[in-house]
Amino acid sequence: MSTSKPADRNAVVPVAGPVRPATQPPDDAARRSSGERATVRLRGAPVREHPAEPPRYAPEWLRLREPADAAARAHDLLDPLRIRLANLPGRADGLVVHDLGCGTGSMGRWLAPLLDGAQHWVLHDRDPYLLHFAAVAAPRTAADGSRVTVETRRGDLARLSPDALHGAALVTASALLDVLTAEEVGKLAAACTAAGCPALLTLSVAGRVELTPPHPLDAEITEAFNDHQRRTGLLGPDAVTAAAEAFAGHGATVRAHPSDWQLGPDEAGLTAQWLRGWVGAAVEQRPELRARADRYLEERLAACAAGELRVVVHHTDLLALCRPTGGAR
Repeated sequence: MSTSKPADRNAVVPVAGPVRPATQPPDDAARRSSGERATVRLRGAPVREHPAEPPRYAPEWLRLREPADAAARAHDLLDPLRIRLANLPGRADGLVVHDLGCGTGSMGRWLAPLLDGAQHWVLHDRDPYLLHFAAVAAPRTAADGSRVTVETRRGDLARLSPDALHGAALVTASALLDVLTAEEVGKLAAACTAAGCPALLTLSVAGRVELTPPHPLDAEITEAFNDHQRRTGLLGPDAVTAAAEAFAGHGATVRAHPSDWQLGPDEAGLTAQWLRGWVGAAVEQRPELRARADRYLEERLAACAAGELRVVVHHTDLLALCRPTGGAR
């Protein structure tokens, strides 16, 4: 769910072994000793970036939120997507799906088993460690038992070109739009249009939360968080509107559907982590909130631990059905 600088060169390296909570990709000796998995190819080489630059998202957070993401995504958008994909000319290697900002690969684990037919997923992210996790935990079969294969590409989504999506049947992303700028969303819409492929873009923040029981500081924290999401020109809660306009401007048919997190006592771990990040971002944006926000967070965490807090975090899924072209095969 993040972007990176473009790779200087490409190399193909097979990845193998069971899913494990490694902190870095295995070395070549480990791969050879565990046996290579032919259905996965890792592409990407060292890139020019600051060594101290941290990954945008921690694998632990992405794993924690994955069940809530899967429960929230809008199944109502799948039927029109399936119809479009079913009308595509057949390919020997099946559908080619590009997952932008893939993180640990949760989008593929959710969507690939819901689609029929052979699929080849191309996973894009700036973080090589997240790409490793995504590759080794990728699904292997589609809804009808067809084969699913995976490769990864490390690169900068802000520089995504139509050539990068040549031959794509579908572009997907999860929790990505809101960390892009309007220019980047415009480039994404243009690239999908040039490739003639639909885009399923899920779980973009909508800028609204509902906490039960309510608290007098809820609205102020929400407003500060939303301002933080828009920092440095990012779209934040305006992302879905901007994306819908960008795709529609290229002639795509656009559908949007709510995909809200519904967090109760069973999701207390996720709720607690979300609260810390949500309040922390609000305070970073408005430091004058700190004293009140600290007390607020303490009260909210106590209610969460006691099973007395429920939270709805509003998101929106977007499906853009771009006009087919010769690029979608």
